[in-house]
Amino acid sequence: MAERPGARPRPLPGFRPLPRLRSRAGGALRAVPGAALRRWPALRRLWPTTVRARATVGASVVVAAALSLASFALLGLLEANLLRGAENDARRQAETVAQLAATGKLGRVRAPARGVEFVQVVSADGRVLFASPNLLDVPPLPPAAPGLPGPRVHTWKVRPFGGEHRQRVVQVITDTPDGPATVYAGASLRDADAADDTTTAALVIGMPLLLAMVALVTWRVTGHALRPVEEIRAEVAAISDRDLHRRVPVPATHDEVARLAETMNATLDRLEASGIRQRQFIADASHELRSPITVLRTQLEVALAVRDPELWPELIGGALEDIERLQHLAADLLLLARIDAAQPVAAVPLDLTALVREVVEGRLGDRVPVRADLEADVEVTASALWLGRVVTNLLDNAQRYADRSVGVTLRTTARGAVLEVVDDGPGIPAADRERIFERFTRLDDSRSRDHGGAGLGLAIARDLSTHHGGTLTAEDSARGARLVLRLPVTRQV
Repeated sequence: MAERPGARPRPLPGFRPLPRLRSRAGGALRAVPGAALRRWPALRRLWPTTVRARATVGASVVVAAALSLASFALLGLLEANLLRGAENDARRQAETVAQLAATGKLGRVRAPARGVEFVQVVSADGRVLFASPNLLDVPPLPPAAPGLPGPRVHTWKVRPFGGEHRQRVVQVITDTPDGPATVYAGASLRDADAADDTTTAALVIGMPLLLAMVALVTWRVTGHALRPVEEIRAEVAAISDRDLHRRVPVPATHDEVARLAETMNATLDRLEASGIRQRQFIADASHELRSPITVLRTQLEVALAVRDPELWPELIGGALEDIERLQHLAADLLLLARIDAAQPVAAVPLDLTALVREVVEGRLGDRVPVRADLEADVEVTASALWLGRVVTNLLDNAQRYADRSVGVTLRTTARGAVLEVVDDGPGIPAADRERIFERFTRLDDSRSRDHGGAGLGLAIARDLSTHHGGTLTAEDSARGARLVLRLPVTRQV
């Protein structure tokens, strides 16, 4: 059925609209299901947000709970001890009177002992057989229901005799010559009430003072302990990427905060070193790229200016060589960027003997022949592509500086696989055996017979070796250079 224009739509069957709430001003408010949730942020804001405040609140709550439990236990023990003392006094008095009543000698009952306020003996028919002087005008107490002779204990919280304190009453049923009778002996709980009042007053006054002291001490101690943390935070917040040389203060406490400061300074050391390496890398890369680009541009400009077609092949060939050099340099830079990004190595069990043999046999155009002495079936866990790049870079370095021979040796020791690449060139001075693994590093003319390298081969080889859990070092040699690669062995067949 068509609806009239402007008519209110009919609700669906079973649909119940949300109620409309009224504000205090009388306006209608829509009922929102999450309205109650909007009140939670206000409640959450009441909870302290700082460590200092949370520690103070937590310590105060714990101490308050412990004091409350201790107070209840103290009051309970005090009440029990005082009640036990009053009950013992009343029991002794009641049992003494009961013995006299059993023998018909109530006339010999003496005045109540110290701590006992009254004594009364009531027969089964409600007659007072004996009463202490303070109960002469008091009606008889209700006789006990028939039962076996013996003591029963009651505590009267009311004041039936006009007293100001509670009374602990012991009743003893006994047989007398005139029939069953009930002996009542009441001891005052004046001491118990006074002790309860005094202890309660002391706790009511002392607990808030103690809690305030705990909160104050916790606040001060926590603030003192966290002050170095705040100083560290403020110093770290003030350090930017341009002043990584700054360091956070290390407190002389030799505790967790001091170790945190030392760890933070070590992190800043690494960040500063990383920034220095990054800036140096950018500067060196720019320098290395500038030279072949400048030469390439010059060759292209010369080729453009020369009109003799016979010279074009030579000029274009030189340009292609520079382009190839740029390609190798760009590939090395990209590989270094991947290494610095700490990309995971796709490591698999690998036959290192077969890999080294394949790399050596594939170098057909080398200037100096390579002698290989490889132990069989040496297996490591590595990436074939990256480990092959390590071997290739080591052989390239040896070929660049070798005189007549290059030797490759692979063996295993108790610590793992050892790959040595030795050449008979001028060698590496002891002072430069670590410098050669720095990026864009070239030594003097004695190691610069071939100027084609960019100084990245050994740096890449060491970084890749480290990624595989190994080491690459330059070690002593009788003649020439001796580079040693050590890798952990998976198994040796």
